[in-house]
Formats: sequence, structure tokens, C-alpha cells
Amino acid sequence: MDLSKKIFLVPQLIFAAYIFSSCSGTDGKTANTTSLADTTKKEQQTIVKESLYKPVDSAKYFRLQKYLANGDTTGKWPVKDDILPINGAILPFNRIIAYYGNLYVKKMGPLGRYEPKEMWRKLDEEVAKWNKADTVIKSIPALHYIATVASGTPGKDGFYINRMPDSQIDSVLKIAKMYNHNAIVFLDVQVALSKLKDELPRLEKYLKMPNVHLGIDPEFSMKSGKKPGSQIGVYDAADINYASNFLVKLVKDNNLPCKILIVHRFTQKMVTNYKDIKLHKEVQLVMHMDGFGPPELKKGTYRHYLYSEPVQFVGFKLFYINDIAQAPNHLMTPEELLKLTPKPIYIQFQ
Repeated sequence: MDLSKKIFLVPQLIFAAYIFSSCSGTDGKTANTTSLADTTKKEQQTIVKESLYKPVDSAKYFRLQKYLANGDTTGKWPVKDDILPINGAILPFNRIIAYYGNLYVKKMGPLGRYEPKEMWRKLDEEVAKWNKADTVIKSIPALHYIATVASGTPGKDGFYINRMPDSQIDSVLKIAKMYNHNAIVFLDVQVALSKLKDELPRLEKYLKMPNVHLGIDPEFSMKSGKKPGSQIGVYDAADINYASNFLVKLVKDNNLPCKILIVHRFTQKMVTNYKDIKLHKEVQLVMHMDGFGPPELKKGTYRHYLYSEPVQFVGFKLFYINDIAQAPNHLMTPEELLKLTPKPIYIQFQ
């Protein structure tokens, strides 16, 4: 099969609906009854190092953006309308290497698949590989936790959604601090039949913390009213702008460092009207290449949906199991991913 036909089959080959119907246990992880978000503003700001509030070096920022463009001559990269971020911007001064998952379900990713000590050992190994492969941009660890999960059953409200209890989010925040990592945390939202305007306020007390950022997943935004997993969902630029504006307000009202917003994507129709997505100095936006499959298929997806529709930064997802399910497929290496245009600045493992 030629590459063009493989790319055409992306939705069929790499659509993955990780859903579950109930939350009945913690899978061995510890949980606190007192929320870590219920602290004073001063206490929250001690969670991350002072360096996260440092002023942005504008010359270095634009130099690194050009580096990430990887020699592109089309004018797409670096993004012309890019905005210099406020103090504490993580990107592009660091590359984020994140473990994804949920503490209740092991198959959703390594964050819930392994006990914390083993998880950190594996994640540290991945960070080390990236730091060896790219000596220009330092790689740092992160945890990406699915805090609002699309479900296979309607639930009491009929929204096909499971909202993780505060105790579980608190557990992730504690795991992020283990072994002197002080890692940043992403809380991911799968709205199902609900809406961002109804789900993001529930996480506001966590998003006010300087080390907590946001991810939103169009795959499970079911504007059609159909059951999650029955088709691929969608976010319009208006939805992404709502999430950005939500974070902007939190940053301004609480004197926070720059936030990051991750938007998952692996098909054309998952994100509509990308040219209408607004950038803000308070929020750095990453269009994240989701989906599993062989390397050539993943590169085709990246080129057609991420490279061709530039927003600001780009991410790339790797699946430990699904990416290598069929021989001779292999898990793409840092060296391979650094050849992409643009170079991804956010790497997620599931």
C-alpha cells in the first residue's frame, strides 16, 4: 500500500477510545482526604521552583522557535503570529516528556500502570534519552492525568462522563513531587456529552496551582450527542479559545506563571477553523499529535494535520504497546522525531 492510502486510513487505523464505565478503586495508589489545592496562594507557589517565574529571554525564545522549525522554508514555521509569553514560560526553553494515564485503569497509560517508584524510573530513562539526543533544549518530566474521563455508560447525568475525585488528583500531585522531581502536571478533560464550560470550573482550584496545566481532547467531545467511542469527536477554534481564555483569567487573577494548553489531534475534522485559534501571552498552546500506528503512518499524520495547520507548538504521542503491535513496527526514537518539521516540544507516552 502506498503512503497516500495509508494516510487516508488514519482514522480507522489509529482511533483509540479508552473508556471505562465506573471508578471503583485506586489500583493501589494512596489518596488524601484533604485537597492539596485547598492551600493558601503562598503555599501553592512553593510547589514549584522560583525559576518557573523567571523573566523570558526574548532573543532565546525566538531563536529556539527557529530551531524547532527545523529549516522549514515554506513560511509556516516558526508561526508568524507567535506571541512572547509572560514570565515563567516553560516552552520552548524545555521539552516536556510526559507519562499519560489514570490511576484507576492500567491500560490507559504508564502513569497508572506502574507503582510510582517504577514509573519514575522508566520516565527518567525517557527524559535521559531525550537529553542525550537534543543538547539544545533541556527535557523535563511531567505527569499527564486524565481527570475527566469519557465513559461507556451514561451515568446519573446522562453525559457519559466520569469525573475523578479530588483524592485521586491529589495523589497525582503527590506522585509528581516524589524523589525531588517537582514535576509539572497536566489535567486532561474528555467532556463526552458535557461541555468545557461545565467541566473546567470543577478543576479551577487545581489549575490555580502554578505547576498544573490543562489538556483537552476533541476525540471525546461528542457534539453529535452520540455515545463516546462511536465516532471521533470535535473541537472548534471557539472551544479551544474558551479553554485558553479560562486559563488566561486564572493567570491574571492569581499572578501565576505562564500556563500550557494541550490539544489532542489525529484527524483533520477533530479540530475545525484552526486559523481562528487565538494566542495569548499567558498561555502556550500545543497541538498534540495523538494516535497509534507504524512510523510512516504517524509521520504522515503529523505532516498532514500538524505541520500543515500551524498554531504555536507541536507535540507527539508514543504508545508503548499499540505502536509496536504489528511487526516490523517500532517505537519511534528521539533521533527520528527530531528530524520532523517542526521538531516536537512535547512528548507523551501512553
